[in-house]
Amino acid sequence: MAKSQPTLKNMILALTLIAAGSATGLGFVYELTKGPIALSILNKKLNAIREVVPEFTNNPHDEMFRLPTGEGDSLEIYPAKNNGEIVGYAVNSYTPDGFSGNISLMAGFKPDGTIVGISVLEHKETPGLGTKMTEPDFSGQFTEKNPGEFLIKVKKDGGQIDAITAATISSRAYCDAVQRAYNTLRKGGIK
Repeated sequence: MAKSQPTLKNMILALTLIAAGSATGLGFVYELTKGPIALSILNKKLNAIREVVPEFTNNPHDEMFRLPTGEGDSLEIYPAKNNGEIVGYAVNSYTPDGFSGNISLMAGFKPDGTIVGISVLEHKETPGLGTKMTEPDFSGQFTEKNPGEFLIKVKKDGGQIDAITAATISSRAYCDAVQRAYNTLRKGGIK
């Protein structure tokens, strides 16, 4: 039996079938994992909200609204209420200025602007250096501070925050994200 010679037409047909099969498989896996990934992201946000605001009885996620930052975008604001009274706001903030790109965090404020807590949602900072921003030694410096009265900048920039050793860029970025959250609440008229 003679072996058939590969022709351009046969090669294009084979590559097309392989590409179509691969695309179908990727599409199937995407659809299969889309729901669990979205649920995981939502749970991470809800846990962060619980960590950064005082105890609440409402569902802040259902009452979420957006406020413009004044920089051409907006931030998600999650009002926390206890028996109908506002006890705090969780603000999903970010900064593009991290050492390795975007840093996303949830900052919690009392109605007067005092910081309750901060939880890092996502980052790509250097392990062992920039990742220390998630540790209480660094993030604890912000607790019970009001950015209206306390300069949220690292000491090298004239502020009152001790930067993480060998991770000043990450520290500055963290401060930027917290300040962006506070400024957005104030510009939005929330007092």
